[in-house]
Amino acid sequence: MSLVDIQDFSYSYADGIDALKGINLKVRQGERVAFIGPNGAGKSTLLLAIGGFVSGHGRVTIGGMEYSRSNTKAIRCILGGVMQDPDDQLFMPTVFEDVAFGPLNMGMNENDVRTAVESALMQVGLANMSDRPPHHLSAGQKRAAAIATILAMSPRIITMDEPDSNLDPRSRRNLIELLKGLTQTLLIATCNMAFAAAVCRRAVLIDNGQIIADGAVGDVMGRADLMDAHGLEVPSNLNTPAEGTA
Repeated sequence: MSLVDIQDFSYSYADGIDALKGINLKVRQGERVAFIGPNGAGKSTLLLAIGGFVSGHGRVTIGGMEYSRSNTKAIRCILGGVMQDPDDQLFMPTVFEDVAFGPLNMGMNENDVRTAVESALMQVGLANMSDRPPHHLSAGQKRAAAIATILAMSPRIITMDEPDSNLDPRSRRNLIELLKGLTQTLLIATCNMAFAAAVCRRAVLIDNGQIIADGAVGDVMGRADLMDAHGLEVPSNLNTPAEGTA
């Protein structure tokens, strides 16, 4: 069974503009999938639909559960989203408190929360920064802390919207290595083709609210005609595909 199963899903903005049109998508456990496409293509809206933040026509099923009022909370226990701007996700006085916020709201006891926070911070390389105010972190450290807030809740799926934005080259390389080491299913919306090729095995090209192509990164992103037709470029690092089995 697919971990994410979207069937004929469409969504329109309040002004009537169609943001997503007849989306059909299945994602297996452990896959790392890049949603690529030009600005305004519908990538971020698709992530919102997967996260249950917008509702439209069609079905969105996560972990075998279709979104409804009765199971949205259960779905969000297995799915976590990293926002595009870490400052929107980090709001507590210290990094530790930010990472602990989710587990505490899930009802975990104090000892389990501390264990979860320490493990998440270790995983993202911030074990020595738990007492720092988030606004004292660098852009790359903020991104890592935002990811830790999700890892601490042990989700099966993590969605990310432009996760490498505003990062310098070193921080971007560190993020790539971090993401390649995660075992969760990753759904990443990005306009950075080199980043997508470095992290993901599968690419879903979206434009004008529709899925244009879906397949292995090399098969989709290696087609110069297809990429050019949708305002994208073939990344130079396609000869060094992302490591991993997914």
